[in-house]
Parts: sequence; C-alpha cells; structure tokens
Amino acid sequence: MPSRLGGEGERQGAPARITRPPPPDARVHFAPEFGQRFVVTVDTEEEFDWAKPFERTGHGLSHVPRLAKFQQFCEGFGVAPIYLIDYPIASDPAVGMALGDAVRHGRAEIGVQLHPWVNPPHQEQLNVFNSFAGNLPPALERAKLVKLRDTISAAFGQAPRIYRAGRYGVGAATAQILVESGIAIDTSVRSHFDYSSQGGPDFTALPLHPWWVDRQGGLMELPLTTVFSGVLRRQGPWLFPRLWRVPRLRGAMARAGLMNRVPFTPEGVTAAEAIRCIDLTLADGLPILVFSFHSPSLRPGHTPYVRDARQLDQLYDWWRVVFTHLACCGIKPASVSDIMQAALI
Repeated sequence: MPSRLGGEGERQGAPARITRPPPPDARVHFAPEFGQRFVVTVDTEEEFDWAKPFERTGHGLSHVPRLAKFQQFCEGFGVAPIYLIDYPIASDPAVGMALGDAVRHGRAEIGVQLHPWVNPPHQEQLNVFNSFAGNLPPALERAKLVKLRDTISAAFGQAPRIYRAGRYGVGAATAQILVESGIAIDTSVRSHFDYSSQGGPDFTALPLHPWWVDRQGGLMELPLTTVFSGVLRRQGPWLFPRLWRVPRLRGAMARAGLMNRVPFTPEGVTAAEAIRCIDLTLADGLPILVFSFHSPSLRPGHTPYVRDARQLDQLYDWWRVVFTHLACCGIKPASVSDIMQAALI
C-alpha cells in the first residue's frame, strides 16, 4: 500500500491549512466495497471544571477505570472505539489496565488528543487563546505533540496514527506537524461550528466528506459528523451562522422543526434525533459517520451531560439504540486501518 504518511520532501508549495476549504479534487474516494461505515471516537481526557479557567494541575482521573466497562459494552456490539488520549490520561498507569489488552488485540484503537494546557513542555501563558494548540508557536505545538505521541507509544507499545486537537484547535502549522509526526488522519474539524469568537478556528465553510489536506494520499481530514435536520436543513450551512447573534431564534426554529444543528454525540442530543439524522446522513451518501463524546461522562459529575446515575444509564442507552440502528441499516464500524486501506489514491 502506498504510504499516506508523507514527509518534508514530499510536500510542495505553502504548508497546508486544515481550516482552508478544500478544492473539489481533494475529496477522498473510497473503494466501492467499503460502503458506508462509522467510527466511535472518545475524547479521552482528564476531569476538570469546564466553567473555570484553564489550569495545569488540579484535574482528576477517577473515571479512567470506567473505560474498561465502556470498552466491554462496545465489544458486545462488535465496535472497536478509537480512544483519542491526552497527556494526563497517557501518563496514568490505570489507562493501560483499562484498555491495554483491547488495544493489543485490535478491539480498540488509540490516537492523540492534545490539551496544550496540561501537556509539557509548559512554555506558554495559560489563557483561552493558547488553549487552542494551533495558536501556539509551531515549535511549541510540535514539541507538545511529539511528547504526547511518545508517551502514548510507550504506554501502549504502538504509535498512534490519528489526531484530534483539544477544543478542535488546529492552526496554520498543524498539518505540517502531523505529517512530520507520522499521523495519517486528522479528525479535528467540527463542521458547521465556529470557535473564532474565542480565538479558535472557524469550521463553518468546511465539508463533512473526508478530504486530503496536503496532497492526494497524504494527510486525510475526517471531520466529526454534524448535520442539519428540519424543513430548512439544506439552508443550514449558510443560514445557521447568520443566526449566531440570535440564539433564541435558533432555538425556536429547532422546536418548530424548521432547522436544528445536530452533532453525532450522546452529549446533549437525544437518541431519537440522532436516529433521524443518521438516516439523513446515510441518504446523503456520507461515507463515514464520526461519533464522539468525552470520557469523563462515564462517571457522573464530571461533565454537564452526565450529572447522576440516571443520566449515565441514558448515555449507555443512547449508544445501544444507535448501534442497533446502524446494524439494522447494514452500516459496519471501521478502523483507522480500514479507512486508510479503502482510500483510493
């Protein structure tokens, strides 16, 4: 199989920007037998108070043993989750006990998630702007990513090949750094979301379909799946951003069934809405559906979405409904290797 990892000498022209809308010929095409697939990505990260300023210390890791239960649950449906691991998690021996055997035997995969505020080297000031890794000087972004990649490799005995920036914070130099670091797939883009008001990236102009960031067969972008539902769903990509300053109107349109933005996650999205949007996405022909959630939700009290045992049961019920529906539709899970091998170059 031709290499999709690339290198400095293979790249021509200006460095690729993940946030730049791709040209039509950059779209990834997959082998016909690949069909339509899905992946489950887990933002596997430390516990912290989302409402407080960023801190280098003071976070928790109490939910890490519960990754084993979620892993066992997914195995019951034949799903191999992709755990995108940040530095505090990778440094905790408990993660190896929870996931090590599953990763070694291909029942789970590991990837990288960079939270710069808790990831050495610590050279930047702590603030919102610097919480997006792509805003850091390239040398520092690179150093943090390499430290994290090597820590994950040491913990699991294999190098990660997929990356997600914490807070989806990719920047101008991120693609080049990922290629140099042996990453084949980036999955940082959250299509239809805009974080520019906080100094982060604006993804509103970026598609859901995977594309080659730098060159055909190079770094692949695999966006998280977010779709619009409702009567006006086709107008969603241009209309929704224009309603940014009037959230009450967005809420009213959602309640009226006119237009709603739905990310593929159990956090804040009902199972019924997820099923409706899965069907819309499959009808649109999207080749890969990308689901996600935050690992601290596996222990009540650590995210706004799971505050008690009842809500934790609802999270598992959400996945049970979604996995069953996907199986009924004939949609199989995919691994990073499956995706890379099926991509036509």
